Amino acid sequence: MIQNNKSLGQHWLKDRDVLAHIADQALLTADDTVLEIGPGLGTLTSELLRRAKKVVAVEFDEQLARKLPAQFPGKDLEVVVSDILAYDLSGLPAGYAVVANVPYYITSKIIQMLMTADNKPRIAVLLVQKEVAERLAAKPGQLSILGVSAQLFAEVTLGDVVPAKLFTPPPKVDSQVVVLATRQTPFLTDIDEKHFFRVVKAGFSAKRKKLRSSLSGGLKIDKDQVEALLSKADISPDSRAEALSLDDWARLARIVD
Repeated sequence: MIQNNKSLGQHWLKDRDVLAHIADQALLTADDTVLEIGPGLGTLTSELLRRAKKVVAVEFDEQLARKLPAQFPGKDLEVVVSDILAYDLSGLPAGYAVVANVPYYITSKIIQMLMTADNKPRIAVLLVQKEVAERLAAKPGQLSILGVSAQLFAEVTLGDVVPAKLFTPPPKVDSQVVVLATRQTPFLTDIDEKHFFRVVKAGFSAKRKKLRSSLSGGLKIDKDQVEALLSKADISPDSRAEALSLDDWARLARIVD
């Protein structure tokens, strides 16, 4: 019997209804190629192969990767033994989908990799820690850098909550499905991405403080200058970073040198 590797964040999900829900969120067709991250025992892989033309399963655990192909004879399954963060997405066909039960400890890095790749997926359906899912899909008032970063590249919506008890072994917290539908046209068309994030990171540099203080410290300019910039961008200097929308950040970034 294969034991889960705690150091790799392996928590196995076998509930068929939940697995079907995750696969359904990707809106797969018989022509699709799916990238599955960390297929583990192949329970989600089975649902994906029923819906898509091909599944490329990237698995870091060599023992699990070896056993996977024999479970699906006659199916178009490609198993790659690799760290997903080192995997080259450029070889996948345009418009591919990503579906995965993601190890909690690398969730942010995986999302950053997918959303900033030259060959972005059409959609990414990820099962992640519930708190992280909520941060990814947050509205202005509760936005974080993670939420801003994800929503800059994708329309983010939430799927079902998956209780910890449905996993083997159970993690300490519940999980939730999050769907990132990649934007077909870039949100930023006239602003350099690095400059945009420089302003956003400055705003969140002291997130308990009001923007006049956090931006002053983060951008290293005095508070009078910050107030003038915020006024020009039609943003209250008494706001906090989590209250701003993507449009607010874009307006501000356009007038910050």
